[in-house]
Amino acid sequence: MIKLLIADDHLIIRQGLRLIIETEDDLEILAEASDGAEALRLCAELSPDVVLMDLRMPGMDGLTAIQKLRTSQPEIAVVILTTFNEDDLMLRGLQAGARGYLLKDTDRTALFATIRAAARGETLLKPEVMARVLSRAGANSTPANDQSSSVGLTGREQEVLTAVARGERSKEVAARLGISERTVKAHLASIYNKLGVDSRAAAIAIAAQKGLLPSR
Repeated sequence: MIKLLIADDHLIIRQGLRLIIETEDDLEILAEASDGAEALRLCAELSPDVVLMDLRMPGMDGLTAIQKLRTSQPEIAVVILTTFNEDDLMLRGLQAGARGYLLKDTDRTALFATIRAAARGETLLKPEVMARVLSRAGANSTPANDQSSSVGLTGREQEVLTAVARGERSKEVAARLGISERTVKAHLASIYNKLGVDSRAAAIAIAAQKGLLPSR
């Protein structure tokens, strides 16, 4: 059973999400929060597996709450669910440690898949979100290989990072590069350390901002 908390300042959104999510046998909503501070308090009390977090809320906003959760309860996965289709907010949220980013008009299938991936410790970004992240990388005129050297990434780490940004899982990266899945995970750990992050989503966001990813 995947236990969830919904953080959104609009009651109708919370109620709508509850009605949708409760149709799935493996998903359970523990509580609802109307702002970031309440979300942090409930997370401390209930320790959900996944939080669906709106970014724009009164009082403490979702971005601040994600940053604080990353410090206090890093085991809790956060999926951003927002009305605002803004690249800057998306990148900042992923950089802060969110494992997914969905708009509120997303379909049920994508919502459930993203929640389940987050609960497994994986990052699942919709293709259009990845396209926007990679388009930000294309705005940097410095070649990715030069940027990789500046942050200390090896050639193999650059290959792994690029594959992850394309949405490949560790098993798929291993098969394509002819290395073991354990080696891929070791490369990812090294990449996270060099970029100062702790998740694939954050690594992709930081890499895009630093121009470490090819635009295509």
